[in-house]
Amino acid sequence: MRSAGLDLVKWVAILTMVADHLRFLWPDADSLFIVGRLAFPLFCLAIAANVARTQDIPARYFGWMFAFALLSEGPYSWLDTDTQTFSVIPTLALGLLFAWGVQHTALWARLTGLAAALLGLLCSQQLMYGLPGVLLPAGWLLARRLGGLTWLLPCVLAVAANLTNPWLRGHLLALPTLLTMAAALLAIPCGCLLLRQDHWRVPAVRRWGYLFYPVHLLVIKALM
Repeated sequence: MRSAGLDLVKWVAILTMVADHLRFLWPDADSLFIVGRLAFPLFCLAIAANVARTQDIPARYFGWMFAFALLSEGPYSWLDTDTQTFSVIPTLALGLLFAWGVQHTALWARLTGLAAALLGLLCSQQLMYGLPGVLLPAGWLLARRLGGLTWLLPCVLAVAANLTNPWLRGHLLALPTLLTMAAALLAIPCGCLLLRQDHWRVPAVRRWGYLFYPVHLLVIKALM
């Protein structure tokens, strides 16, 4: 059964991601970078919500993410020629596997989650948002399950994920860094609010969402 609230989370994540990438067309639009900081935590929330509501093995889900991680790497590195990381999809794929290991007690699920976390640790510098980004879907999962002080976990991970950016980490008191951390924190209550809006009529985000990522990168590059 589809959730209108979950589709709304995905739409806001997609729109804020596109706004962030429009900086390649308008480099002086620094505010778009701040808006874009909402996207990654919301994508992680979508993963956590999907993991929480299904008992099925995520083989097909992960398979789609893996396939489009490969498909997206060329357009991503072509658009951002200065990048030192992979596209965001490998981080989300590892985050899916780690969240699955946290959610389910089966030995194979726990071992898969542990392997994803170890790979995230070893490849943290090559992954967009690093190890904190890999852990963030599980942080969402635990906060929604346990409540209370565990809500600090996705907040801390969302901020830490953004501070894997070397410039932000080296300028902790600069205004762009403070605004970035504020936007990352804002994504947590914003995501919770969006997820509750099941009364909205929202077009479903289906598998075309995977294809949208590399296609929109190619379109932006073509317009540069």
